[in-house]
Amino acid sequence: MINKQGLIFLTLTSLILVLSVYYVTMPTELLLTTNSSYIKNNEETNDKEEVVKIEEENIISAMKSILNDERRDKVKELNNKLINEKLTIEEKNNIYEEIKVINKLETIEEEIEKIIKDEYNLDSFVKVKDDIIEITIKSSKHDKNLVAKIMTSIEKKYSNMYISIAFKA
Repeated sequence: MINKQGLIFLTLTSLILVLSVYYVTMPTELLLTTNSSYIKNNEETNDKEEVVKIEEENIISAMKSILNDERRDKVKELNNKLINEKLTIEEKNNIYEEIKVINKLETIEEEIEKIIKDEYNLDSFVKVKDDIIEITIKSSKHDKNLVAKIMTSIEKKYSNMYISIAFKA
């Protein structure tokens, strides 16, 4: 069962994903020109209708890219704080520990993705935050037995963490 905090996090993550996919697929004319010129251009090309297809592989890649960008920005921010000469040694140690935690989370995520890829031949997106492992698997087949097997495989190594698995088809 998913708790309230998990549901809120999942909802916000989904919203960010949808908005980022929308932004990426938005015509560049919207970004470069005024609304009136876009409407005029759109009337001229209205008879041509384009269909944009987004494959699941792109969604998994987009999720990974968003997470990597967030973490890279956070590490860059922390590194800039480390350079500050006004900070005490204790504050710099705390910042360094934060960077180590981020690197540890990335390592755990990569290990879990490797386990899923090696054992089940499935592409996945893994996000670890605190003691929660969120896994999104690219599969049209939503199999409870598969979920149980994946959870068992991951719990062997990370038994003290809560695991959440979702499918994107």
